[in-house]
Formats: sequence, structure tokens, C-alpha cells
Amino acid sequence: MLRSYKDLTVWQRAYQLCLETYRLTSGLPAEERYGLVSQIRRAAVSVPSNIAEGYGRRSTGEYLQSLHIAYASLCELETQILLAADLGFLKLDQSMRAKGDIGDVERLLKALIRSLQQRRSAT
Repeated sequence: MLRSYKDLTVWQRAYQLCLETYRLTSGLPAEERYGLVSQIRRAAVSVPSNIAEGYGRRSTGEYLQSLHIAYASLCELETQILLAADLGFLKLDQSMRAKGDIGDVERLLKALIRSLQQRRSAT
């Protein structure tokens, strides 16, 4: 039984992705501190934050809305990681690992969204 959003595997993985993203972006050029670094970090923080916020909402519809926002932020994060890699700010292994982690969170998030949609349509 879930006692908290912190018990959700998707939140745990998204939280770890966020921590890794902060570590990853600490090596980006200083001139990107207020540009790409800031954008990447905001998108990364948004994913577990919106999963947590949705969990605390009163209705399944509100929960789904927050999960869709989390998914959109995940797409934004992936785009920014691709951009950082293509600009040569990330090594190949760094970008591959980040993309793999993003893919894992995406699969978990989509599964949770599907489950909630099915539960909502069954009632």
C-alpha cells in the first residue's frame, strides 16, 4: 500500500534523474549557467515535483493533469539534453546515460497515466 508519493517507483526514478541532471550540468560551460543549465535543471525538477503534486490532488483528473505536465517536462528535458550533446557540452556516454534514464522514467510515467485513465474510465 502506498503511504506517500515517495513510495511510487516513478517518483523515485524521476527524483534520481533530477539529482543526476544536477551533477551532469555542473560540468557545462560557465557561460551556459543562466541559459541551458538553468533550463535543463528547471525541467528536471519539474518532473518529480509534478508527480508529487498530482499525488496530493483531490481527484484522479487533477492527478492526471499533473502527470501530463510531468511528462511534458520530461520531453523538454530530453530535448535539452540532446541539444547539450549536439553542442558538444556532454560526452557521448553522459548523454546516452541521461537519455536511458529519461526513457526509463517515461515508461513508468506512461504506465501510471494509463493505469489511472483505466481506473477513471471503469468508474
